[in-house]
Amino acid sequence: MLVLTLVLAAIGFGLLVAALATGSVVWAWGCILICVVGAASLLVSALVTRKPESEPVPPGRHARRN
Repeated sequence: MLVLTLVLAAIGFGLLVAALATGSVVWAWGCILICVVGAASLLVSALVTRKPESEPVPPGRHARRN
């Protein structure tokens, strides 16, 4: 998913450059759309790969770190 987000960011940047070079609003809206899709994909990826919280450690014990 991270690679997809990076590809979408590169496409969005290309569309932004095209919008600035041509002065076209259509390219700018395309850039915005691609960036929103990329942000949504990054958010979904972060939520899916989030680790569940571990159980609380009783007092006097040390948490094991992996």
